[in-house]
Amino acid sequence: MLKEVVFFIIYISPHVLTGIRIVVAGDDGTGKSSLIATFAAGNSVKDVPPVLTPTILPKSMSPDGVPFTIIDTSSRPEDSDKVDEELLAADVIILTYACDRQATLESLTAFWLPRLRDLGVKVPVIVAACKLQHENQKAGIEEAMQPVMQQFPEIEISIGCSASMNLKVLDVFSFAQKSVLYPLEPLYFRNSNTLKPRFARALKRIFILSDRNRDSSLNNAEFNDFQAKYFIGPVPQSAIQLLVKYLRKKYPEGVNEHGLTLAGFQSLHADFKKIWHREVPWAMLRKFGYMDDIRLADHLIPPLTRAPDQSVELTNEALAFLKKVFVEFDVDCNGILQPEELEELFFTAPESPWTGPPYKDAADENVVGENGITGLSLEAFLSKWALMTLIDPTFSVKNLLYIGYTGDPSSAIRVTRRRSFDRKLQHSERDVIQCFVFGPRSAGKSSLLKSFIRWPYSEIYNPTNEDHYAVNVVDDSMGKKKYLVLREIPEDGVKGLLANKESLASCDIAIIVHDRSDESSWRASSKLLVDIAAHGEDSGFEVPCLIVAAKDDQVSFTMAAQESTRVSQDMGVEAPIPISLLLGNLNDLFLRIVTAATKHPHLSIPETDVGKSRKLYTRLVNNTVLFVSVGAAVAIVGVTLFSAGKNAQVS
Repeated sequence: MLKEVVFFIIYISPHVLTGIRIVVAGDDGTGKSSLIATFAAGNSVKDVPPVLTPTILPKSMSPDGVPFTIIDTSSRPEDSDKVDEELLAADVIILTYACDRQATLESLTAFWLPRLRDLGVKVPVIVAACKLQHENQKAGIEEAMQPVMQQFPEIEISIGCSASMNLKVLDVFSFAQKSVLYPLEPLYFRNSNTLKPRFARALKRIFILSDRNRDSSLNNAEFNDFQAKYFIGPVPQSAIQLLVKYLRKKYPEGVNEHGLTLAGFQSLHADFKKIWHREVPWAMLRKFGYMDDIRLADHLIPPLTRAPDQSVELTNEALAFLKKVFVEFDVDCNGILQPEELEELFFTAPESPWTGPPYKDAADENVVGENGITGLSLEAFLSKWALMTLIDPTFSVKNLLYIGYTGDPSSAIRVTRRRSFDRKLQHSERDVIQCFVFGPRSAGKSSLLKSFIRWPYSEIYNPTNEDHYAVNVVDDSMGKKKYLVLREIPEDGVKGLLANKESLASCDIAIIVHDRSDESSWRASSKLLVDIAAHGEDSGFEVPCLIVAAKDDQVSFTMAAQESTRVSQDMGVEAPIPISLLLGNLNDLFLRIVTAATKHPHLSIPETDVGKSRKLYTRLVNNTVLFVSVGAAVAIVGVTLFSAGKNAQVS
């Protein structure tokens, strides 16, 4: 019954592959060459001589418009290395054995299949049971192959065939092509009809997008629209009735009074593997923009053109969508997204994007709701999206699409004004501010980031060996919300960072943290300030800087105030800002960072002695040119007036 329904919905979609390489291998005399020759000729071919070296059949086109090449391999032991090379280069492998020679079947399990595993070959394997004498042998072949396929799940199918009778030869090569064009590996677990998690997530997203009235089922009209839009056309009413009848019998939960449920939708796609209609799920996935890894294709996201000192932010349209999604998945309406609610929100994405660095633990995830349960507040939720958009805009937009954003992808993000232009205007309109946090080891950088996302203070020192982030909302002096991103740069990572000319281009402001009780910490941080200033002067990507004197609760080293004041004055930045994380006294640091980056982006830019000399020289040159130009203009005017006077006297 299901086959009759499937007849209406099959549609073969072109694949992005540029070619398929089919390698045929097996024991001597099992019919490799005859199988290939029969397929190539389209009719019966007898007495084909054995192949001594690999033979390449000229390229042909598959029914799906993808060119394929068939390679016939040698069975001679001396050609073993060459055969290995071909097996490693294959997109799909056809292994042959002769139905009339039991030893060749045993050779599959004793030699050929273990050989593929030893080589690390990870492509589909088709077993061709050659020299089939009559159709009645099929049952025996299936019975003989069943334990082999259980032992070697990389075998996709075993097909009995005969070159002499031209029986099932086309099926062997057709299935080999389909195994590459429509791979099962990303969709199903081997030896079962169970959907892999990423495929199940994609099906749920497709189902939700097709369920226009959001009643958790596809009625006849929605199912027909789904078919018409993504396949070959609407489904006859009789076919829908057959489908409903089939589902009610086999999957009672697959239908309800309104129509096809998500469980039924997923069950159908599980059955497509069993009845070998692998084209159906892949046609649908590709229509929805999915690639072979069950992720949306990059080309769905418009390419971004931006200068190094421009950043990317979410638009108001995207933020409004995210706020709506937050409310929808906050099932208990406590203003908090608990871990299970967040997992459900991202269940239509390949996986949750925030389970690992740099997003894990980057925001305040311990906000306490009305019922005492902790999770992500709306501000923390939007903060993570702001961070993801800043770091990887394409990834951010893809996740918006995964969770149901139906607008034009280009409407979800905007490119900010160049930071160099902001400095000229002496004002920045950015809503997401990125602050690089520099400082020597044990200065308090990590503790500062943790305090920003309201983690409790700890005196246990855990050195940071790689960049990590913290993001939160800061209300600026006008009460407008800004997303501040702190990016901690480990001391050992500074040299590598500054080796890249554009490394500071994405930085809106930098802070240099030192332990005010440790003179060596101050020396190291002042050197960092000089290095950052010099890099900005050389690259043209100068950034405002603030000096942060951490551990204000401890006794400062001798001459600390005098030294720090002198350096800050010499380099043209504000005096160090004292803070104490232990006492919770941050001296409005985060507001001061946002203010310096947005209200006064042209100030607090440190200058080295070399930079000052360079600017002085430039001013002198410009003034000299101006003086010469003015002098020349005065001389020209004088000559003109003198000439005019003489002409007047002559008259």
